[in-house]
Amino acid sequence: MKTALRLIGTVIPALAFAGLAEAKIPLVNATCPGKIEVHADEGGPVYINGKEARLKVFNDNYYEAHGAGVVVSLSINPDGSPSVSYTGKGGANGVCTVK
Repeated sequence: MKTALRLIGTVIPALAFAGLAEAKIPLVNATCPGKIEVHADEGGPVYINGKEARLKVFNDNYYEAHGAGVVVSLSINPDGSPSVSYTGKGGANGVCTVK
């Protein structure tokens, strides 16, 4: 019984840690229509118009940053280059220019 409890005490915390997502965001600077500036440091965080955005990690290749009334989508292409787009109020949306 003690061995089983010890195993549970080791395995459960390891499983909980394994569920944490680590952002693998590259360094990105982009300008979006509507004077929206996006900056991401390597590994995060992501800034929209100079303010840190809330980041939602979907997988190692797709992230969404929420802030300043917009959602910025950051995807990593197979060649490692980033693509950035946005969705704003009233259905405004577009592709951003990565600098």
